[in-house]
Amino acid sequence: MTESSLYESWVNSLAYGFRNKGLTCQIKTDGTACQRSECGVFGMWFSFYLRETDGGIMSTIEEQLKALREETLASLKQISAENEKELQELRVSVLGKKGSLTEILKGMKDVSAEMRPVIGKHVNEARDVLTAAFEETAKLLEEKKVEAQLASESIDVTLPGRPVATGHRHVLTQTSEEIEDIFIGMGYQVVDGFEVEQDYYNFERMNLPKDHPARDMQDTFYITEEILLRTHTSPVQARAMDAHDFSKGPLKMISPGRVFRRDTDDATHSHQFHQIEGLVVGKNISMADLQGTLQLIVQKMFGKERQIRLRPSYFPFTEPSVEVDVSCFKCGGDGCNVCKKTGWIEIMGAGMVHPRVLEMSGIDATIYSGFAFGLGQERVAMLRYGINDIRGFYQGDVRFSEQFK
Repeated sequence: MTESSLYESWVNSLAYGFRNKGLTCQIKTDGTACQRSECGVFGMWFSFYLRETDGGIMSTIEEQLKALREETLASLKQISAENEKELQELRVSVLGKKGSLTEILKGMKDVSAEMRPVIGKHVNEARDVLTAAFEETAKLLEEKKVEAQLASESIDVTLPGRPVATGHRHVLTQTSEEIEDIFIGMGYQVVDGFEVEQDYYNFERMNLPKDHPARDMQDTFYITEEILLRTHTSPVQARAMDAHDFSKGPLKMISPGRVFRRDTDDATHSHQFHQIEGLVVGKNISMADLQGTLQLIVQKMFGKERQIRLRPSYFPFTEPSVEVDVSCFKCGGDGCNVCKKTGWIEIMGAGMVHPRVLEMSGIDATIYSGFAFGLGQERVAMLRYGINDIRGFYQGDVRFSEQFK
């Protein structure tokens, strides 16, 4: 047995015997014995023993608290945002009921009552530091988790954007607007009309008698005996002549729109198609005015080098009537598959307004005269772009439409 062990054993024995005699001793905190004679030397030595023992235990607890704090803080720094479960497990192992801090507190049972508040203060301070560290770490991990999520979901605005497919006007709409712009630039007005029309305006006002073949049920969509789907946009012209005040100047108009005929659909025919008809009525309007207008229209649509040719024809609402041909824009007049080796392509019909049509609108045919013409947008588009099947305009095939952006 060592000297310190013998000393400890001796003091413990004296203390036991001293207390068995019913004596009490006030051991002062400054290490001095009380003034009672019964205490004597024992009081002094016992006081010294207690101070030495408490000091050793306190030193050990402080070292344990320091080590626990350093190890815990080091472990917290190594926890990543993906391991929240590991953080919770560490919190339980340090601050839980069976944790490391609780085990250190068990050592206080060997400390005197005077030293317990001091040691308790150190332990509480360590608990506060560790609790704050855990809360701060949890906050940082949550922030990192949110940052990682935002980074994974973020959009790099410096990257080029995804191309967005945009729509465009149909080739027939483009053609119609181009033709309208030409006439608007020449001082014409654009007038719309009804697609469901009266038989009177569709036929009779256009000098088509009751027995005319065009009025047969086989060629026209009749709704009733007097109501039908218009076969041309000429009824718009009749209504415009009725409403126009010629004292304010001549009538110059075009009437674009959809028309309907009972044709069997094939590569060159359709039960519906588009027309633009033009009308000019005024004083001293001649065939020369018609020719000059048609020449200008054709050159603006197909090129300045194009020429026109007028061939005699017949239409009930014009007299004289002509078919208008344009020199082939593919071969230049030499002959090819587009012009069928003739060098010319039929483009529209035209003529001087029939006096009877003027008179039915209350216009004096001896003073006023006029010309009219009509062309189809499909016909123009097919010639300009080499389209050989009219059904392509109406089938909604995107591959077809995208060629005419």
